[in-house]
Amino acid sequence: MRHREVRELMTGEVVTVARNATFKDILRTLGEHDVSAVAVTDTRGRPLGVISEGDLLPKSADQGDWYGSLPRPERWESDKAAGTSAEELMSAPPVCARPDWTVAEAARLMESQRVKRLLVVDDSDILVGIVTRGDLLRVFLRDDDAIRHEITGEVLDRTLHLDPVSVSVDVADGRVTLHGVVRLRSLVPVVERLCRTVDGVVRVDAHLAWETDDTGTGR
Repeated sequence: MRHREVRELMTGEVVTVARNATFKDILRTLGEHDVSAVAVTDTRGRPLGVISEGDLLPKSADQGDWYGSLPRPERWESDKAAGTSAEELMSAPPVCARPDWTVAEAARLMESQRVKRLLVVDDSDILVGIVTRGDLLRVFLRDDDAIRHEITGEVLDRTLHLDPVSVSVDVADGRVTLHGVVRLRSLVPVVERLCRTVDGVVRVDAHLAWETDDTGTGR
């Protein structure tokens, strides 16, 4: 089965600033390009870090010294507030992905690192794109007919070699419903698992019977 790759979903033109860009330079760049984050790169185009609006916000929060019932800033927040250049303000090192990664690989990294975006670098670690959470979620807008065609052709026929008429596939808003009979009971969870890995699938409901119980459970 073919999974969508990061290169198909990423934005190729990344807004960048140099490591010595000032606080106001960064703000102007964000506003001019209408983006919420910029990459900080060296002279070769390799990413050094990322600066988001969240990295700049401590500067506003640090105006004045009255906090009332609010907790006082953490040390790292004070350091951010004192920063004046991109190198001091950026979150580093950047969390990066490769163009040939699947959506699932990128999503797992994004989730584990708790970031909203990944910088995409080539084999020379040169910045070639950026992919956001919204970009990865676009895969779920995939057409239902395309999902059904892939499940029928790639999963059931070419991968599992099941008789096409033995299992029917219905897809509505990314929800897959399977009806039919498979040869072995052990195939049922395999069919479900493979269908869930198809890009754009939101849920799988399998109503499958089997000809032979090869699990030894007797139930």
